[in-house]
Amino acid sequence: MGMDWSDLPPEIIEIIAGNLPTYGDYLRFRAACRSWHSFLPQSPLHLRPQLPWLMLSRRAFFHLSTYKTHLLNLPEASIRTRNCGSSHGWLVTVNEESPSVSLLNPLTRATRSLPPLNAFPSIIGFSYSNVGREYLVRNHHGGVDSFNLRQMCNSFVRKIVLSSSPSGNSEFSAFAIVGERNLAFCRSGDDSWIFVSEELHCWEDAVHHDGSNSFYAVSKEGTVAVCCVDDDCFPPRVSIIQTVASARFSGDIHYAVFSGEDMMLVSRILEQEFDDAGGESNLVYRTVGFEIFEMNWCAFKWQKVESLGDRALFIGGNSSLSLVAASVGCLGDCIYFTDDYSDFNYDDACGKHDLGIFRLWDQGIEPLPCYPRNSYSRLGWPLPIWVSPNPS
Repeated sequence: MGMDWSDLPPEIIEIIAGNLPTYGDYLRFRAACRSWHSFLPQSPLHLRPQLPWLMLSRRAFFHLSTYKTHLLNLPEASIRTRNCGSSHGWLVTVNEESPSVSLLNPLTRATRSLPPLNAFPSIIGFSYSNVGREYLVRNHHGGVDSFNLRQMCNSFVRKIVLSSSPSGNSEFSAFAIVGERNLAFCRSGDDSWIFVSEELHCWEDAVHHDGSNSFYAVSKEGTVAVCCVDDDCFPPRVSIIQTVASARFSGDIHYAVFSGEDMMLVSRILEQEFDDAGGESNLVYRTVGFEIFEMNWCAFKWQKVESLGDRALFIGGNSSLSLVAASVGCLGDCIYFTDDYSDFNYDDACGKHDLGIFRLWDQGIEPLPCYPRNSYSRLGWPLPIWVSPNPS
């Protein structure tokens, strides 16, 4: 006998929906018939970790699963903003026309606010009337520097990571690398930031670890800062851990990432070369390799890692991710990286950009064909950033 699938029992529909691997599959399943659409919520109740999208512009997102670029209607992503982080599917943006620091979910277009730039402790003055020097900032030598709106937008905050998704009215914390030497913290609903570190180290990256409810930052030398953000600890308690390494860090940029309970330091190795694209000689940087180290907490020692197994790392301007490759549909034992260190980087003669997939097993690099091949440069494009689709 024929069966009307629209009459499936609700418990069966829930089981099927709970086993769909991607948010796109969930949307298609929900749209299959009117009864399923009315029964299933707009956002899935249970969604496994998703393969990140690569945000190329204010509207363009590159999908690794299909190698296609899709456009979203995203008027909230102004050309006057800069992305300074991506956590739990939410972008962190700063504005070159105002001190605002905002959160944006590109999938749902939901927004929230963080304390503005002029609410950092080192800002001693801000006025729109001082055109070209709107901000007065106390530097780490005790002096005062002036910056305009664009300079503050481009360089004052290096990166911001979140403890959890800020969807709805949920509580969360934010952790910022300010310049190179300061670490700052705020909770949702706060009016201002607080500094939680002394200006003794040049911090490279930060990440949140859910298991310990702490933020971790790594310096150029491999020093680790641990910032505990428990509710009964205010201001947050920060521990500075001096580490040793089993081998010298040969990379130029460091990233922090948790793979399960293991903290890793990913060291990115760059080389400089001159490129004559467009008829001009330009100094460009190319990624030529990576090294991975894992923290031995008993000895406070970084130990070199030769393989990630079935794990894949996603690094760049985002809060770094470690995902099980088989679960999300990507290559294992690989590092997916973006160009997050320069405001522009000219193509070489082959039209390549400094982003791609680094394979640990043979040390090879596979480019990601996500930009127009015949463009001379990405000048005018924002730096690409990984965003994990989060419908809530």
